[in-house]
Amino acid sequence: MSINTELLARICKEPGAPGYESRIRRLVLQEIEGLADEVQVDNMGNILALKKGVNNPEGKKVMVAAHIDEIGFVVTHIDDNGFVRFHTLGGFDPKTLTAQRVIIHGKKDMLGVMGTKPIHVLSPEERQKLPKTTEYFIDLGLPKDEVVKWVRVGDPITREREMVEVGDCVNSKSIDNRVSVFILIEALRRLKNPPYDVYAAFTVQEEVGLRGANVAAHQIDPDFGLGLDTTIAFDVPGAPAHEKITELGKGAAIKIMDGSAICDPRMVDFLQTTAEKSNIKWQPEILTAGGTDTAGLQRMGKRGSIAGAISVPTRHLHQVIEMAHKEDIAACIDLLHSALSTFDKYNWAHS
Repeated sequence: MSINTELLARICKEPGAPGYESRIRRLVLQEIEGLADEVQVDNMGNILALKKGVNNPEGKKVMVAAHIDEIGFVVTHIDDNGFVRFHTLGGFDPKTLTAQRVIIHGKKDMLGVMGTKPIHVLSPEERQKLPKTTEYFIDLGLPKDEVVKWVRVGDPITREREMVEVGDCVNSKSIDNRVSVFILIEALRRLKNPPYDVYAAFTVQEEVGLRGANVAAHQIDPDFGLGLDTTIAFDVPGAPAHEKITELGKGAAIKIMDGSAICDPRMVDFLQTTAEKSNIKWQPEILTAGGTDTAGLQRMGKRGSIAGAISVPTRHLHQVIEMAHKEDIAACIDLLHSALSTFDKYNWAHS
């Protein structure tokens, strides 16, 4: 199947640093209008969209979480020359910041560039060291008296980069995790008569510690939990086979474990079996470091949940050129839709 790249591009472009998700939240609310029986926004800003199950006398609940925040920054200081200092919101590889454009979301959006000490004046010792985030500043091309009219301490900052199609892939900032937001919207659009209540949770502040998912899972108390997120595709020159994690074009990744959750073997088997029955291309995922909302879904309900995750293989994670394969994205939509439609067909009893 083809995917709606125009919608994906809009979702990736909309800003939403952790804790500052209002603009992407508005877009999601617009896109899911009419797709759920009930929609609410909780105090933290999570969107919780309920699609009621049919013939569900036991009131079983499935919670699917895709976080809407993206890694970003927050303004911490404006110096006498108008240069802006910042603190990171989420994990960054500092070397990927060099010569990048960013947007400060103040009283109006202000385009700026990341700057640091020029290589021409670095000492031989400095050239051997990797840069630190604290060595960067943002140059708005304006003197301080102009900057402070629009920018203040506490304003969020996001990266500036349009989505483009490269070969069979899409390439953009914030593929992590806007591609999963897209997948959840598209699956919700196709979902007609789920057997169990489905809570589509568009969560906040994942990049700073799964905070929104923890709160949402505590409210919903799901029987089953499915995380939707990106995962590492280290299928590039020089990568040893055992370090690849996943590969682009090999299908939806079904998580076995990551740094924050060991997925329930029943959920892993259910997803793998569902993929096989539906002729959906899939690949296993073991990510030894890093975590996703899956951990919150698994642990924050009163009884815990039978939890797992569907992941989108992605190259160049936490950079501005994140890349995912369109066929993998389509496979994730298909797998999520098939799973949500057949939860009642699996024997969930402990072995």
